[in-house]
Amino acid sequence: MYTYSSHPKPVEIRKYRDLPDPSQLQYGNIMYDRRVVRGNLNGQQVISKNNHSDPGMQQRQQAYRRRAIARKQAKDQLKTKTPEAIQGRQHVDVQTDSFLEELSNIIQVSEMDCQTDDFLDKPSTPLFVPAKSGVDVETQIEEGDLFDFDLEVQPVLEVLVGKTIEQSLLEVMEEEELACLRTQQRVFQELRNNELAEVQRLEEQERRYREEKERRVAQQKEVLKKEEETAEKIAARVFSHQYLAGLLPAVFTALRNHGYFYDPVEKDISVNFLPWLIAEVNNQLDKRYAAREVLDNIIYEVTQKRLLEFTHLMSGQNSCCDS
Repeated sequence: MYTYSSHPKPVEIRKYRDLPDPSQLQYGNIMYDRRVVRGNLNGQQVISKNNHSDPGMQQRQQAYRRRAIARKQAKDQLKTKTPEAIQGRQHVDVQTDSFLEELSNIIQVSEMDCQTDDFLDKPSTPLFVPAKSGVDVETQIEEGDLFDFDLEVQPVLEVLVGKTIEQSLLEVMEEEELACLRTQQRVFQELRNNELAEVQRLEEQERRYREEKERRVAQQKEVLKKEEETAEKIAARVFSHQYLAGLLPAVFTALRNHGYFYDPVEKDISVNFLPWLIAEVNNQLDKRYAAREVLDNIIYEVTQKRLLEFTHLMSGQNSCCDS
């Protein structure tokens, strides 16, 4: 039984040493000097002495960096992101450009070397052998002192036989349980088939009832429709009789007044005889007027002749009287 004065906690293992504060560090090694550029110079910002000494320039550069980071974050938020992968799968980046290109995070560099003077190889470090301490002793172990097979194998055999018998009993019980489950499953399947057959019978019966009901409803609707049509026809017939009762005499009277209905004898007299009679009477009157005019002309001429004769006669008598 162990007790602790404080709760156990994992030991923090530092893989790297903590670097001192750069503001307080006095650079003595160029490996920690920030002014020394390492690796590829392409794409790295070179800090000049003037910019490093100007605090306003540093503030402006920091403001530019913050704005660039903010713009990048805003663009990332506006972009439509792919939904998270379902459990058991993961997304894989795939190029969708027309021309594929090989992507690599390795920066292209060029290696250069120079030859230095030869140095002697350092000899191999010998293995560390701790110094011997204490006194050497020895003892003799006879056969059967440490291990007795007949005695030690008995509990192993008991465990093996017990496990074998227990496993056999479990397998037998499992087979019996499986047989019971199969029996129950068969009984359940039979009940389920019977229930399905009963459900199908009830559904079929319900379908027949529904079809019969729909057919009866359709027949009743047809009968009602025919009754409505008959009632409409009767009402239309009665209305037409009532409307035509006063319409027919008025129509016949109007047609008779316009001459569509007439007596043949009267029509023949008015159309054929009267025009001929009027024409003949006019001819007779024209002849009479012509004869009267001729007679008037004759009488006028005779009168003029007699007037001339009488005038000559009177002039002769007057001359005789004067003489």
